[in-house]
Amino acid sequence: MNHVHPSNPNVPHHKIQKPTGAFIGASWSALLIGIVVYLLGLWNTDMALNEKGYYFTVLMYGLFSAISLQKSVRDKLEGIPVTGIYFGLSWVSLGISILLLAVGLWNAEMVLSEKGFYGISFLLSLFAAIAVQKNIRDLALYPNDEVTEEIEEQEKI
Repeated sequence: MNHVHPSNPNVPHHKIQKPTGAFIGASWSALLIGIVVYLLGLWNTDMALNEKGYYFTVLMYGLFSAISLQKSVRDKLEGIPVTGIYFGLSWVSLGISILLLAVGLWNAEMVLSEKGFYGISFLLSLFAAIAVQKNIRDLALYPNDEVTEEIEEQEKI
C-alpha cells in the first residue's frame, strides 16, 4: 500500500510499514521504565539537590535532543527540507547530552554499579524516545486505517 506524507504528497512511503501494537507497547514501556527508574534512582540517592538537578536536566536535554535528531533524520529521508545547521546541531546536541552524563558520572563519588545504573537507564530512555518518536511518525502515515477498518467491518454485517 502506498502512502504519501501529509505535508509532501510527492514523496511516496511504500517502504514505511505501520508499526505493530507490540512494538508500540514495547517502545512506550521501555521509555517509561527508563525514565521512571532513572528518576527513582535520583530520588533515592544521597546527592546534593544541585547534583540531582544536574542529572535531571541532562536527562531532559538528552530526551529532547534524541527526539529532535530522529525528526530531522526522518524529515531528510522524506524529502522535507532540513537545514544543515539544524541537522548538525541535532547530532552535536545528542553527543553533548551523552558527554555531560559521562563527565558527571566520571566525577561523581558513587560506586561503579550506581554509575552504570544511571548510564544504562539514560541510554535506554534515549533509545526508547527515538523508537516512540518513530512510531508516532509512522502512525501519522496511517490516519484513517481504524476508521476504514470499522467501516469495512460494518459493511460485512
